[in-house]
Amino acid sequence: MPFVRDTVTIFQREIAPTLRDPLGLLFTMMQPLLFLFLFGPLLSGNTGLQEAPWQWFVPGILIMMCLSGPMMAGYFLLVELIGGAMERMLVTPISRTAMLIGRTLKEFVVLLAQAALIIGLSVPLGFRPNAAGVLAGLALLVIFGIGLGALSFVLAIASAPGGELFYGITQLIMFPLLLLSGVLLPIESGPAWLQTVAAFNPVTYIVDAERALFAGDLTSMSALYGLLAAVAVCAIGLTLGTRAMRRGI
Repeated sequence: MPFVRDTVTIFQREIAPTLRDPLGLLFTMMQPLLFLFLFGPLLSGNTGLQEAPWQWFVPGILIMMCLSGPMMAGYFLLVELIGGAMERMLVTPISRTAMLIGRTLKEFVVLLAQAALIIGLSVPLGFRPNAAGVLAGLALLVIFGIGLGALSFVLAIASAPGGELFYGITQLIMFPLLLLSGVLLPIESGPAWLQTVAAFNPVTYIVDAERALFAGDLTSMSALYGLLAAVAVCAIGLTLGTRAMRRGI
């Protein structure tokens, strides 16, 4: 019970600024929204897609949002580490593991809200979601997002007090992960060397899984591979994040 109480306390602390500033939540979605409304219509004439453009593109947008959101979640922890707010929290009896879980739960809620908004805005454009597939796809997205958020916290702790390491690594890996996962254009239309490199990108399998799930293909091998990749990222993130919270601060 003390651990649950500590987790709820941290979650409430983290979610409060977001609830007080809903426009800030929309501002963080500007890049996905721009791609949705300005880049998505360009795919209508792409004959290389094996399915309807919006059915193919919307799941990729959700992954893009996940990369630009939870991956940058450590920024707020880094600000607290630099400003000294985190040191004041550490003198309290709150569990350090609860500090990580509470923060990741906040990312969980924000990610679900953003995903629901993206899906809702996509329906008038021509997106036709499968109800069961959407629920499964959102669950997969949350698993992946929690793992990314935890890894972001690990990077923030390792980057304190300067912060240069955090900004450098996140900017260095975000766009390769995005471009080599087939979010914007089919990887199959690229050269062989690009497809080979993309095969080592775990985000590739998660994107393919999201597209299969949103299409209603819940038992496909793509969904299985994506689930395994998301669970692996989540397990690694939570393990390293818990260890960093306990020892690294």
